[in-house]
Amino acid sequence: MATVDVEGVRKSYAGREVLSEMDLRMADGELICLLGPSGCGKTTLLRIIAGFVRPDAGRVVVGGADVTRLSASARRVGMVFQSYSLFPNMTALDNVRFGPRVAGLGKPEQIQRARELLDLVGLSAHEAKYPHQLSGGQQQRVALARALAVRPQVLLLDEPLSALDAKVRAQLREEIRRIQRDTGVTTVLVTHDQEEALSIADRVAVMNGGRLLQVASPATIYRAPSHGFVARFIGSGAVFSGVAEGGQVRVEHLSLAARAAAEHAHGTPVQIFIRPEKVRLQAMGGAVPDGAVSGEVCETIFLGALTRVRLSVHGTQTPLNIWADLASEHAEAFQPGSHVVAQWDPDAPRVMAGGDTAD
Repeated sequence: MATVDVEGVRKSYAGREVLSEMDLRMADGELICLLGPSGCGKTTLLRIIAGFVRPDAGRVVVGGADVTRLSASARRVGMVFQSYSLFPNMTALDNVRFGPRVAGLGKPEQIQRARELLDLVGLSAHEAKYPHQLSGGQQQRVALARALAVRPQVLLLDEPLSALDAKVRAQLREEIRRIQRDTGVTTVLVTHDQEEALSIADRVAVMNGGRLLQVASPATIYRAPSHGFVARFIGSGAVFSGVAEGGQVRVEHLSLAARAAAEHAHGTPVQIFIRPEKVRLQAMGGAVPDGAVSGEVCETIFLGALTRVRLSVHGTQTPLNIWADLASEHAEAFQPGSHVVAQWDPDAPRVMAGGDTAD
């Protein structure tokens, strides 16, 4: 397999910059997810790695070799598209053996490799079926096997699950992870689905506006976002602008408990980020404890075992909302219109430099 290095890559279309000084290193055998909203540049980056698009500046290095000027066909890269792109007039077996056939392997070797890969993706019993006879999930498995049949150094997956229903999507992402581990191929997966990225990746690269904002393990991305956009885009929670004041963050006249604020100079503009699972609610009664806030329940969203409660904070000029995830049986006590106090452990909030929460 191979490492992949994207070094100083830039790309513009019609004067609009799509990628800005992109630097990203992928380890041998790693599965990395490019995650971000539509239009952030993640598919353009994938196509540059594949060789379908040439960057305006920078280079792509695969396994120590500069492949920036090589055509897509000259790179040892396998690609799986959102739309499957199977040959409709070929069986599953013939679709998978297509790459080895073009590469000049003998027919017995082609068939043996194709059958091994169909077995790997769980479709041995369907090798004689045509694409229209297969479900969407089965077609995507065939597309994955076909991409692996050329024994690529790098496997590229462009929103491979977005056309599938939720249950099949969850099953197939587990299969992709298993297959990637079994083959050890370095893999880049593009997605806008944060659950997909967090559940499948070794590392997640969060992108927005053509820039890489943070590259880290799923746990780090979730627990310790380094940028306001990452905090808002991954999971859910409240992000407020304020200033550091010792072990608190002052937001207008409120002082919010945040031990990490002490790492920033007094009066420094910061952003405070609080995950909803860290917030505790209690009925309003008496003085509000230091570091907590009071507010009114505006909305409850039933999510099965959990209920998400949205609280409108009292006494701020700028409307501020805090979310709390509660066990559903406990959330019944906090109906819309209830006046409550929201608290959290001082170690729970993430405090980031910069007071501007703009993307």
